[in-house]
Amino acid sequence: MAFRVSPEEDAQIETAVKLTGLTKQDYIIRRLLERDVVVQGNPRVYKALRDQLAAVLDELRRIETGQGVNDELLDTIQMIATIMNGMQEDFAYDR
Repeated sequence: MAFRVSPEEDAQIETAVKLTGLTKQDYIIRRLLERDVVVQGNPRVYKALRDQLAAVLDELRRIETGQGVNDELLDTIQMIATIMNGMQEDFAYDR
């Protein structure tokens, strides 16, 4: 199966894939089948979160200069918040 996406959509998919730690194929299949995407914390996921948070911070600094917020940034922030909330819940259950 093959399909085309815009460069912006590809960047958004790549960001989601990195943040979940899944392969692109696994991520797309789970999303297409409306299954939950469960993020397992590991060094690769933590690095992706750190890198993506740095990119978000750069965007927020750019916005301070008077430019607008785009929907992709808001989607990325929402995804990071969801992942971080899930990690906090997992941490609470481990205690």
